[in-house]
Amino acid sequence: QGELLRLAKQGDLPLRKVERWFRRRRNLDRPSLTKKFCEACWRFTFYISSFLTGLAVLYDKPWFWDHRECWTGYPQQPLEPSLFWYYMLELSFYWSLVFTLPFDVKRKDFKEQIVHHAATIFLISFSYCANYIRIGTLVLLIHDASDCFLEPTKIFNYMKWKKTCDSLFMIFSAVFLVSRLVIYPYTVLYNTYYYSMEIFQPFFGYYFVNALLIILQLLHIFWSCLIIHMVYKFILQGTV
Repeated sequence: QGELLRLAKQGDLPLRKVERWFRRRRNLDRPSLTKKFCEACWRFTFYISSFLTGLAVLYDKPWFWDHRECWTGYPQQPLEPSLFWYYMLELSFYWSLVFTLPFDVKRKDFKEQIVHHAATIFLISFSYCANYIRIGTLVLLIHDASDCFLEPTKIFNYMKWKKTCDSLFMIFSAVFLVSRLVIYPYTVLYNTYYYSMEIFQPFFGYYFVNALLIILQLLHIFWSCLIIHMVYKFILQGTV
């Protein structure tokens, strides 16, 4: 307040006019609703496409139903063309998110998003090099499952369709919490930490991949706390 009074005195302007100028200047830095809407539409298009692609690629694979099969024959596991292109699709998308970070809508979890993108890119790249393709595809599919509901929730929020937005948010919350806090630890973390040791002795890749997977799990817990807080407010106040 003292700084505003000093500026008003220097410019020989009313205090309210100086406050109004700063308010308008601050609003110029905020992303427009149109930009948020377009970004959410683009990401929803990708996530639903990649999730359906992942299901089509993995549905007939034995390790999709029995996760111990991820290590059968390791490391001599052939790379099928469908798995290769699925990997390239996901890797190119996350690299695009890194390149467009300066232009995307900057949200409160900006730093966590950077850590998430970096861990994901390292995980995809290293799992490809170490032939952890089977476990890597499961990680990608699990992450896309909840994101398919997050982006349409944002879209309907921007459109002011409150009831549809609230319904999708509750579905998203349930899918996110189950997939990231239940399915992911059991299907991926327990699999890579415990089952893999029945096939081969730990080496550098074992520790590196597990470290990246744990980083992702810590981010899952962070976002889960935010989501649970939002669900709690929704139950009490009836709005998100």
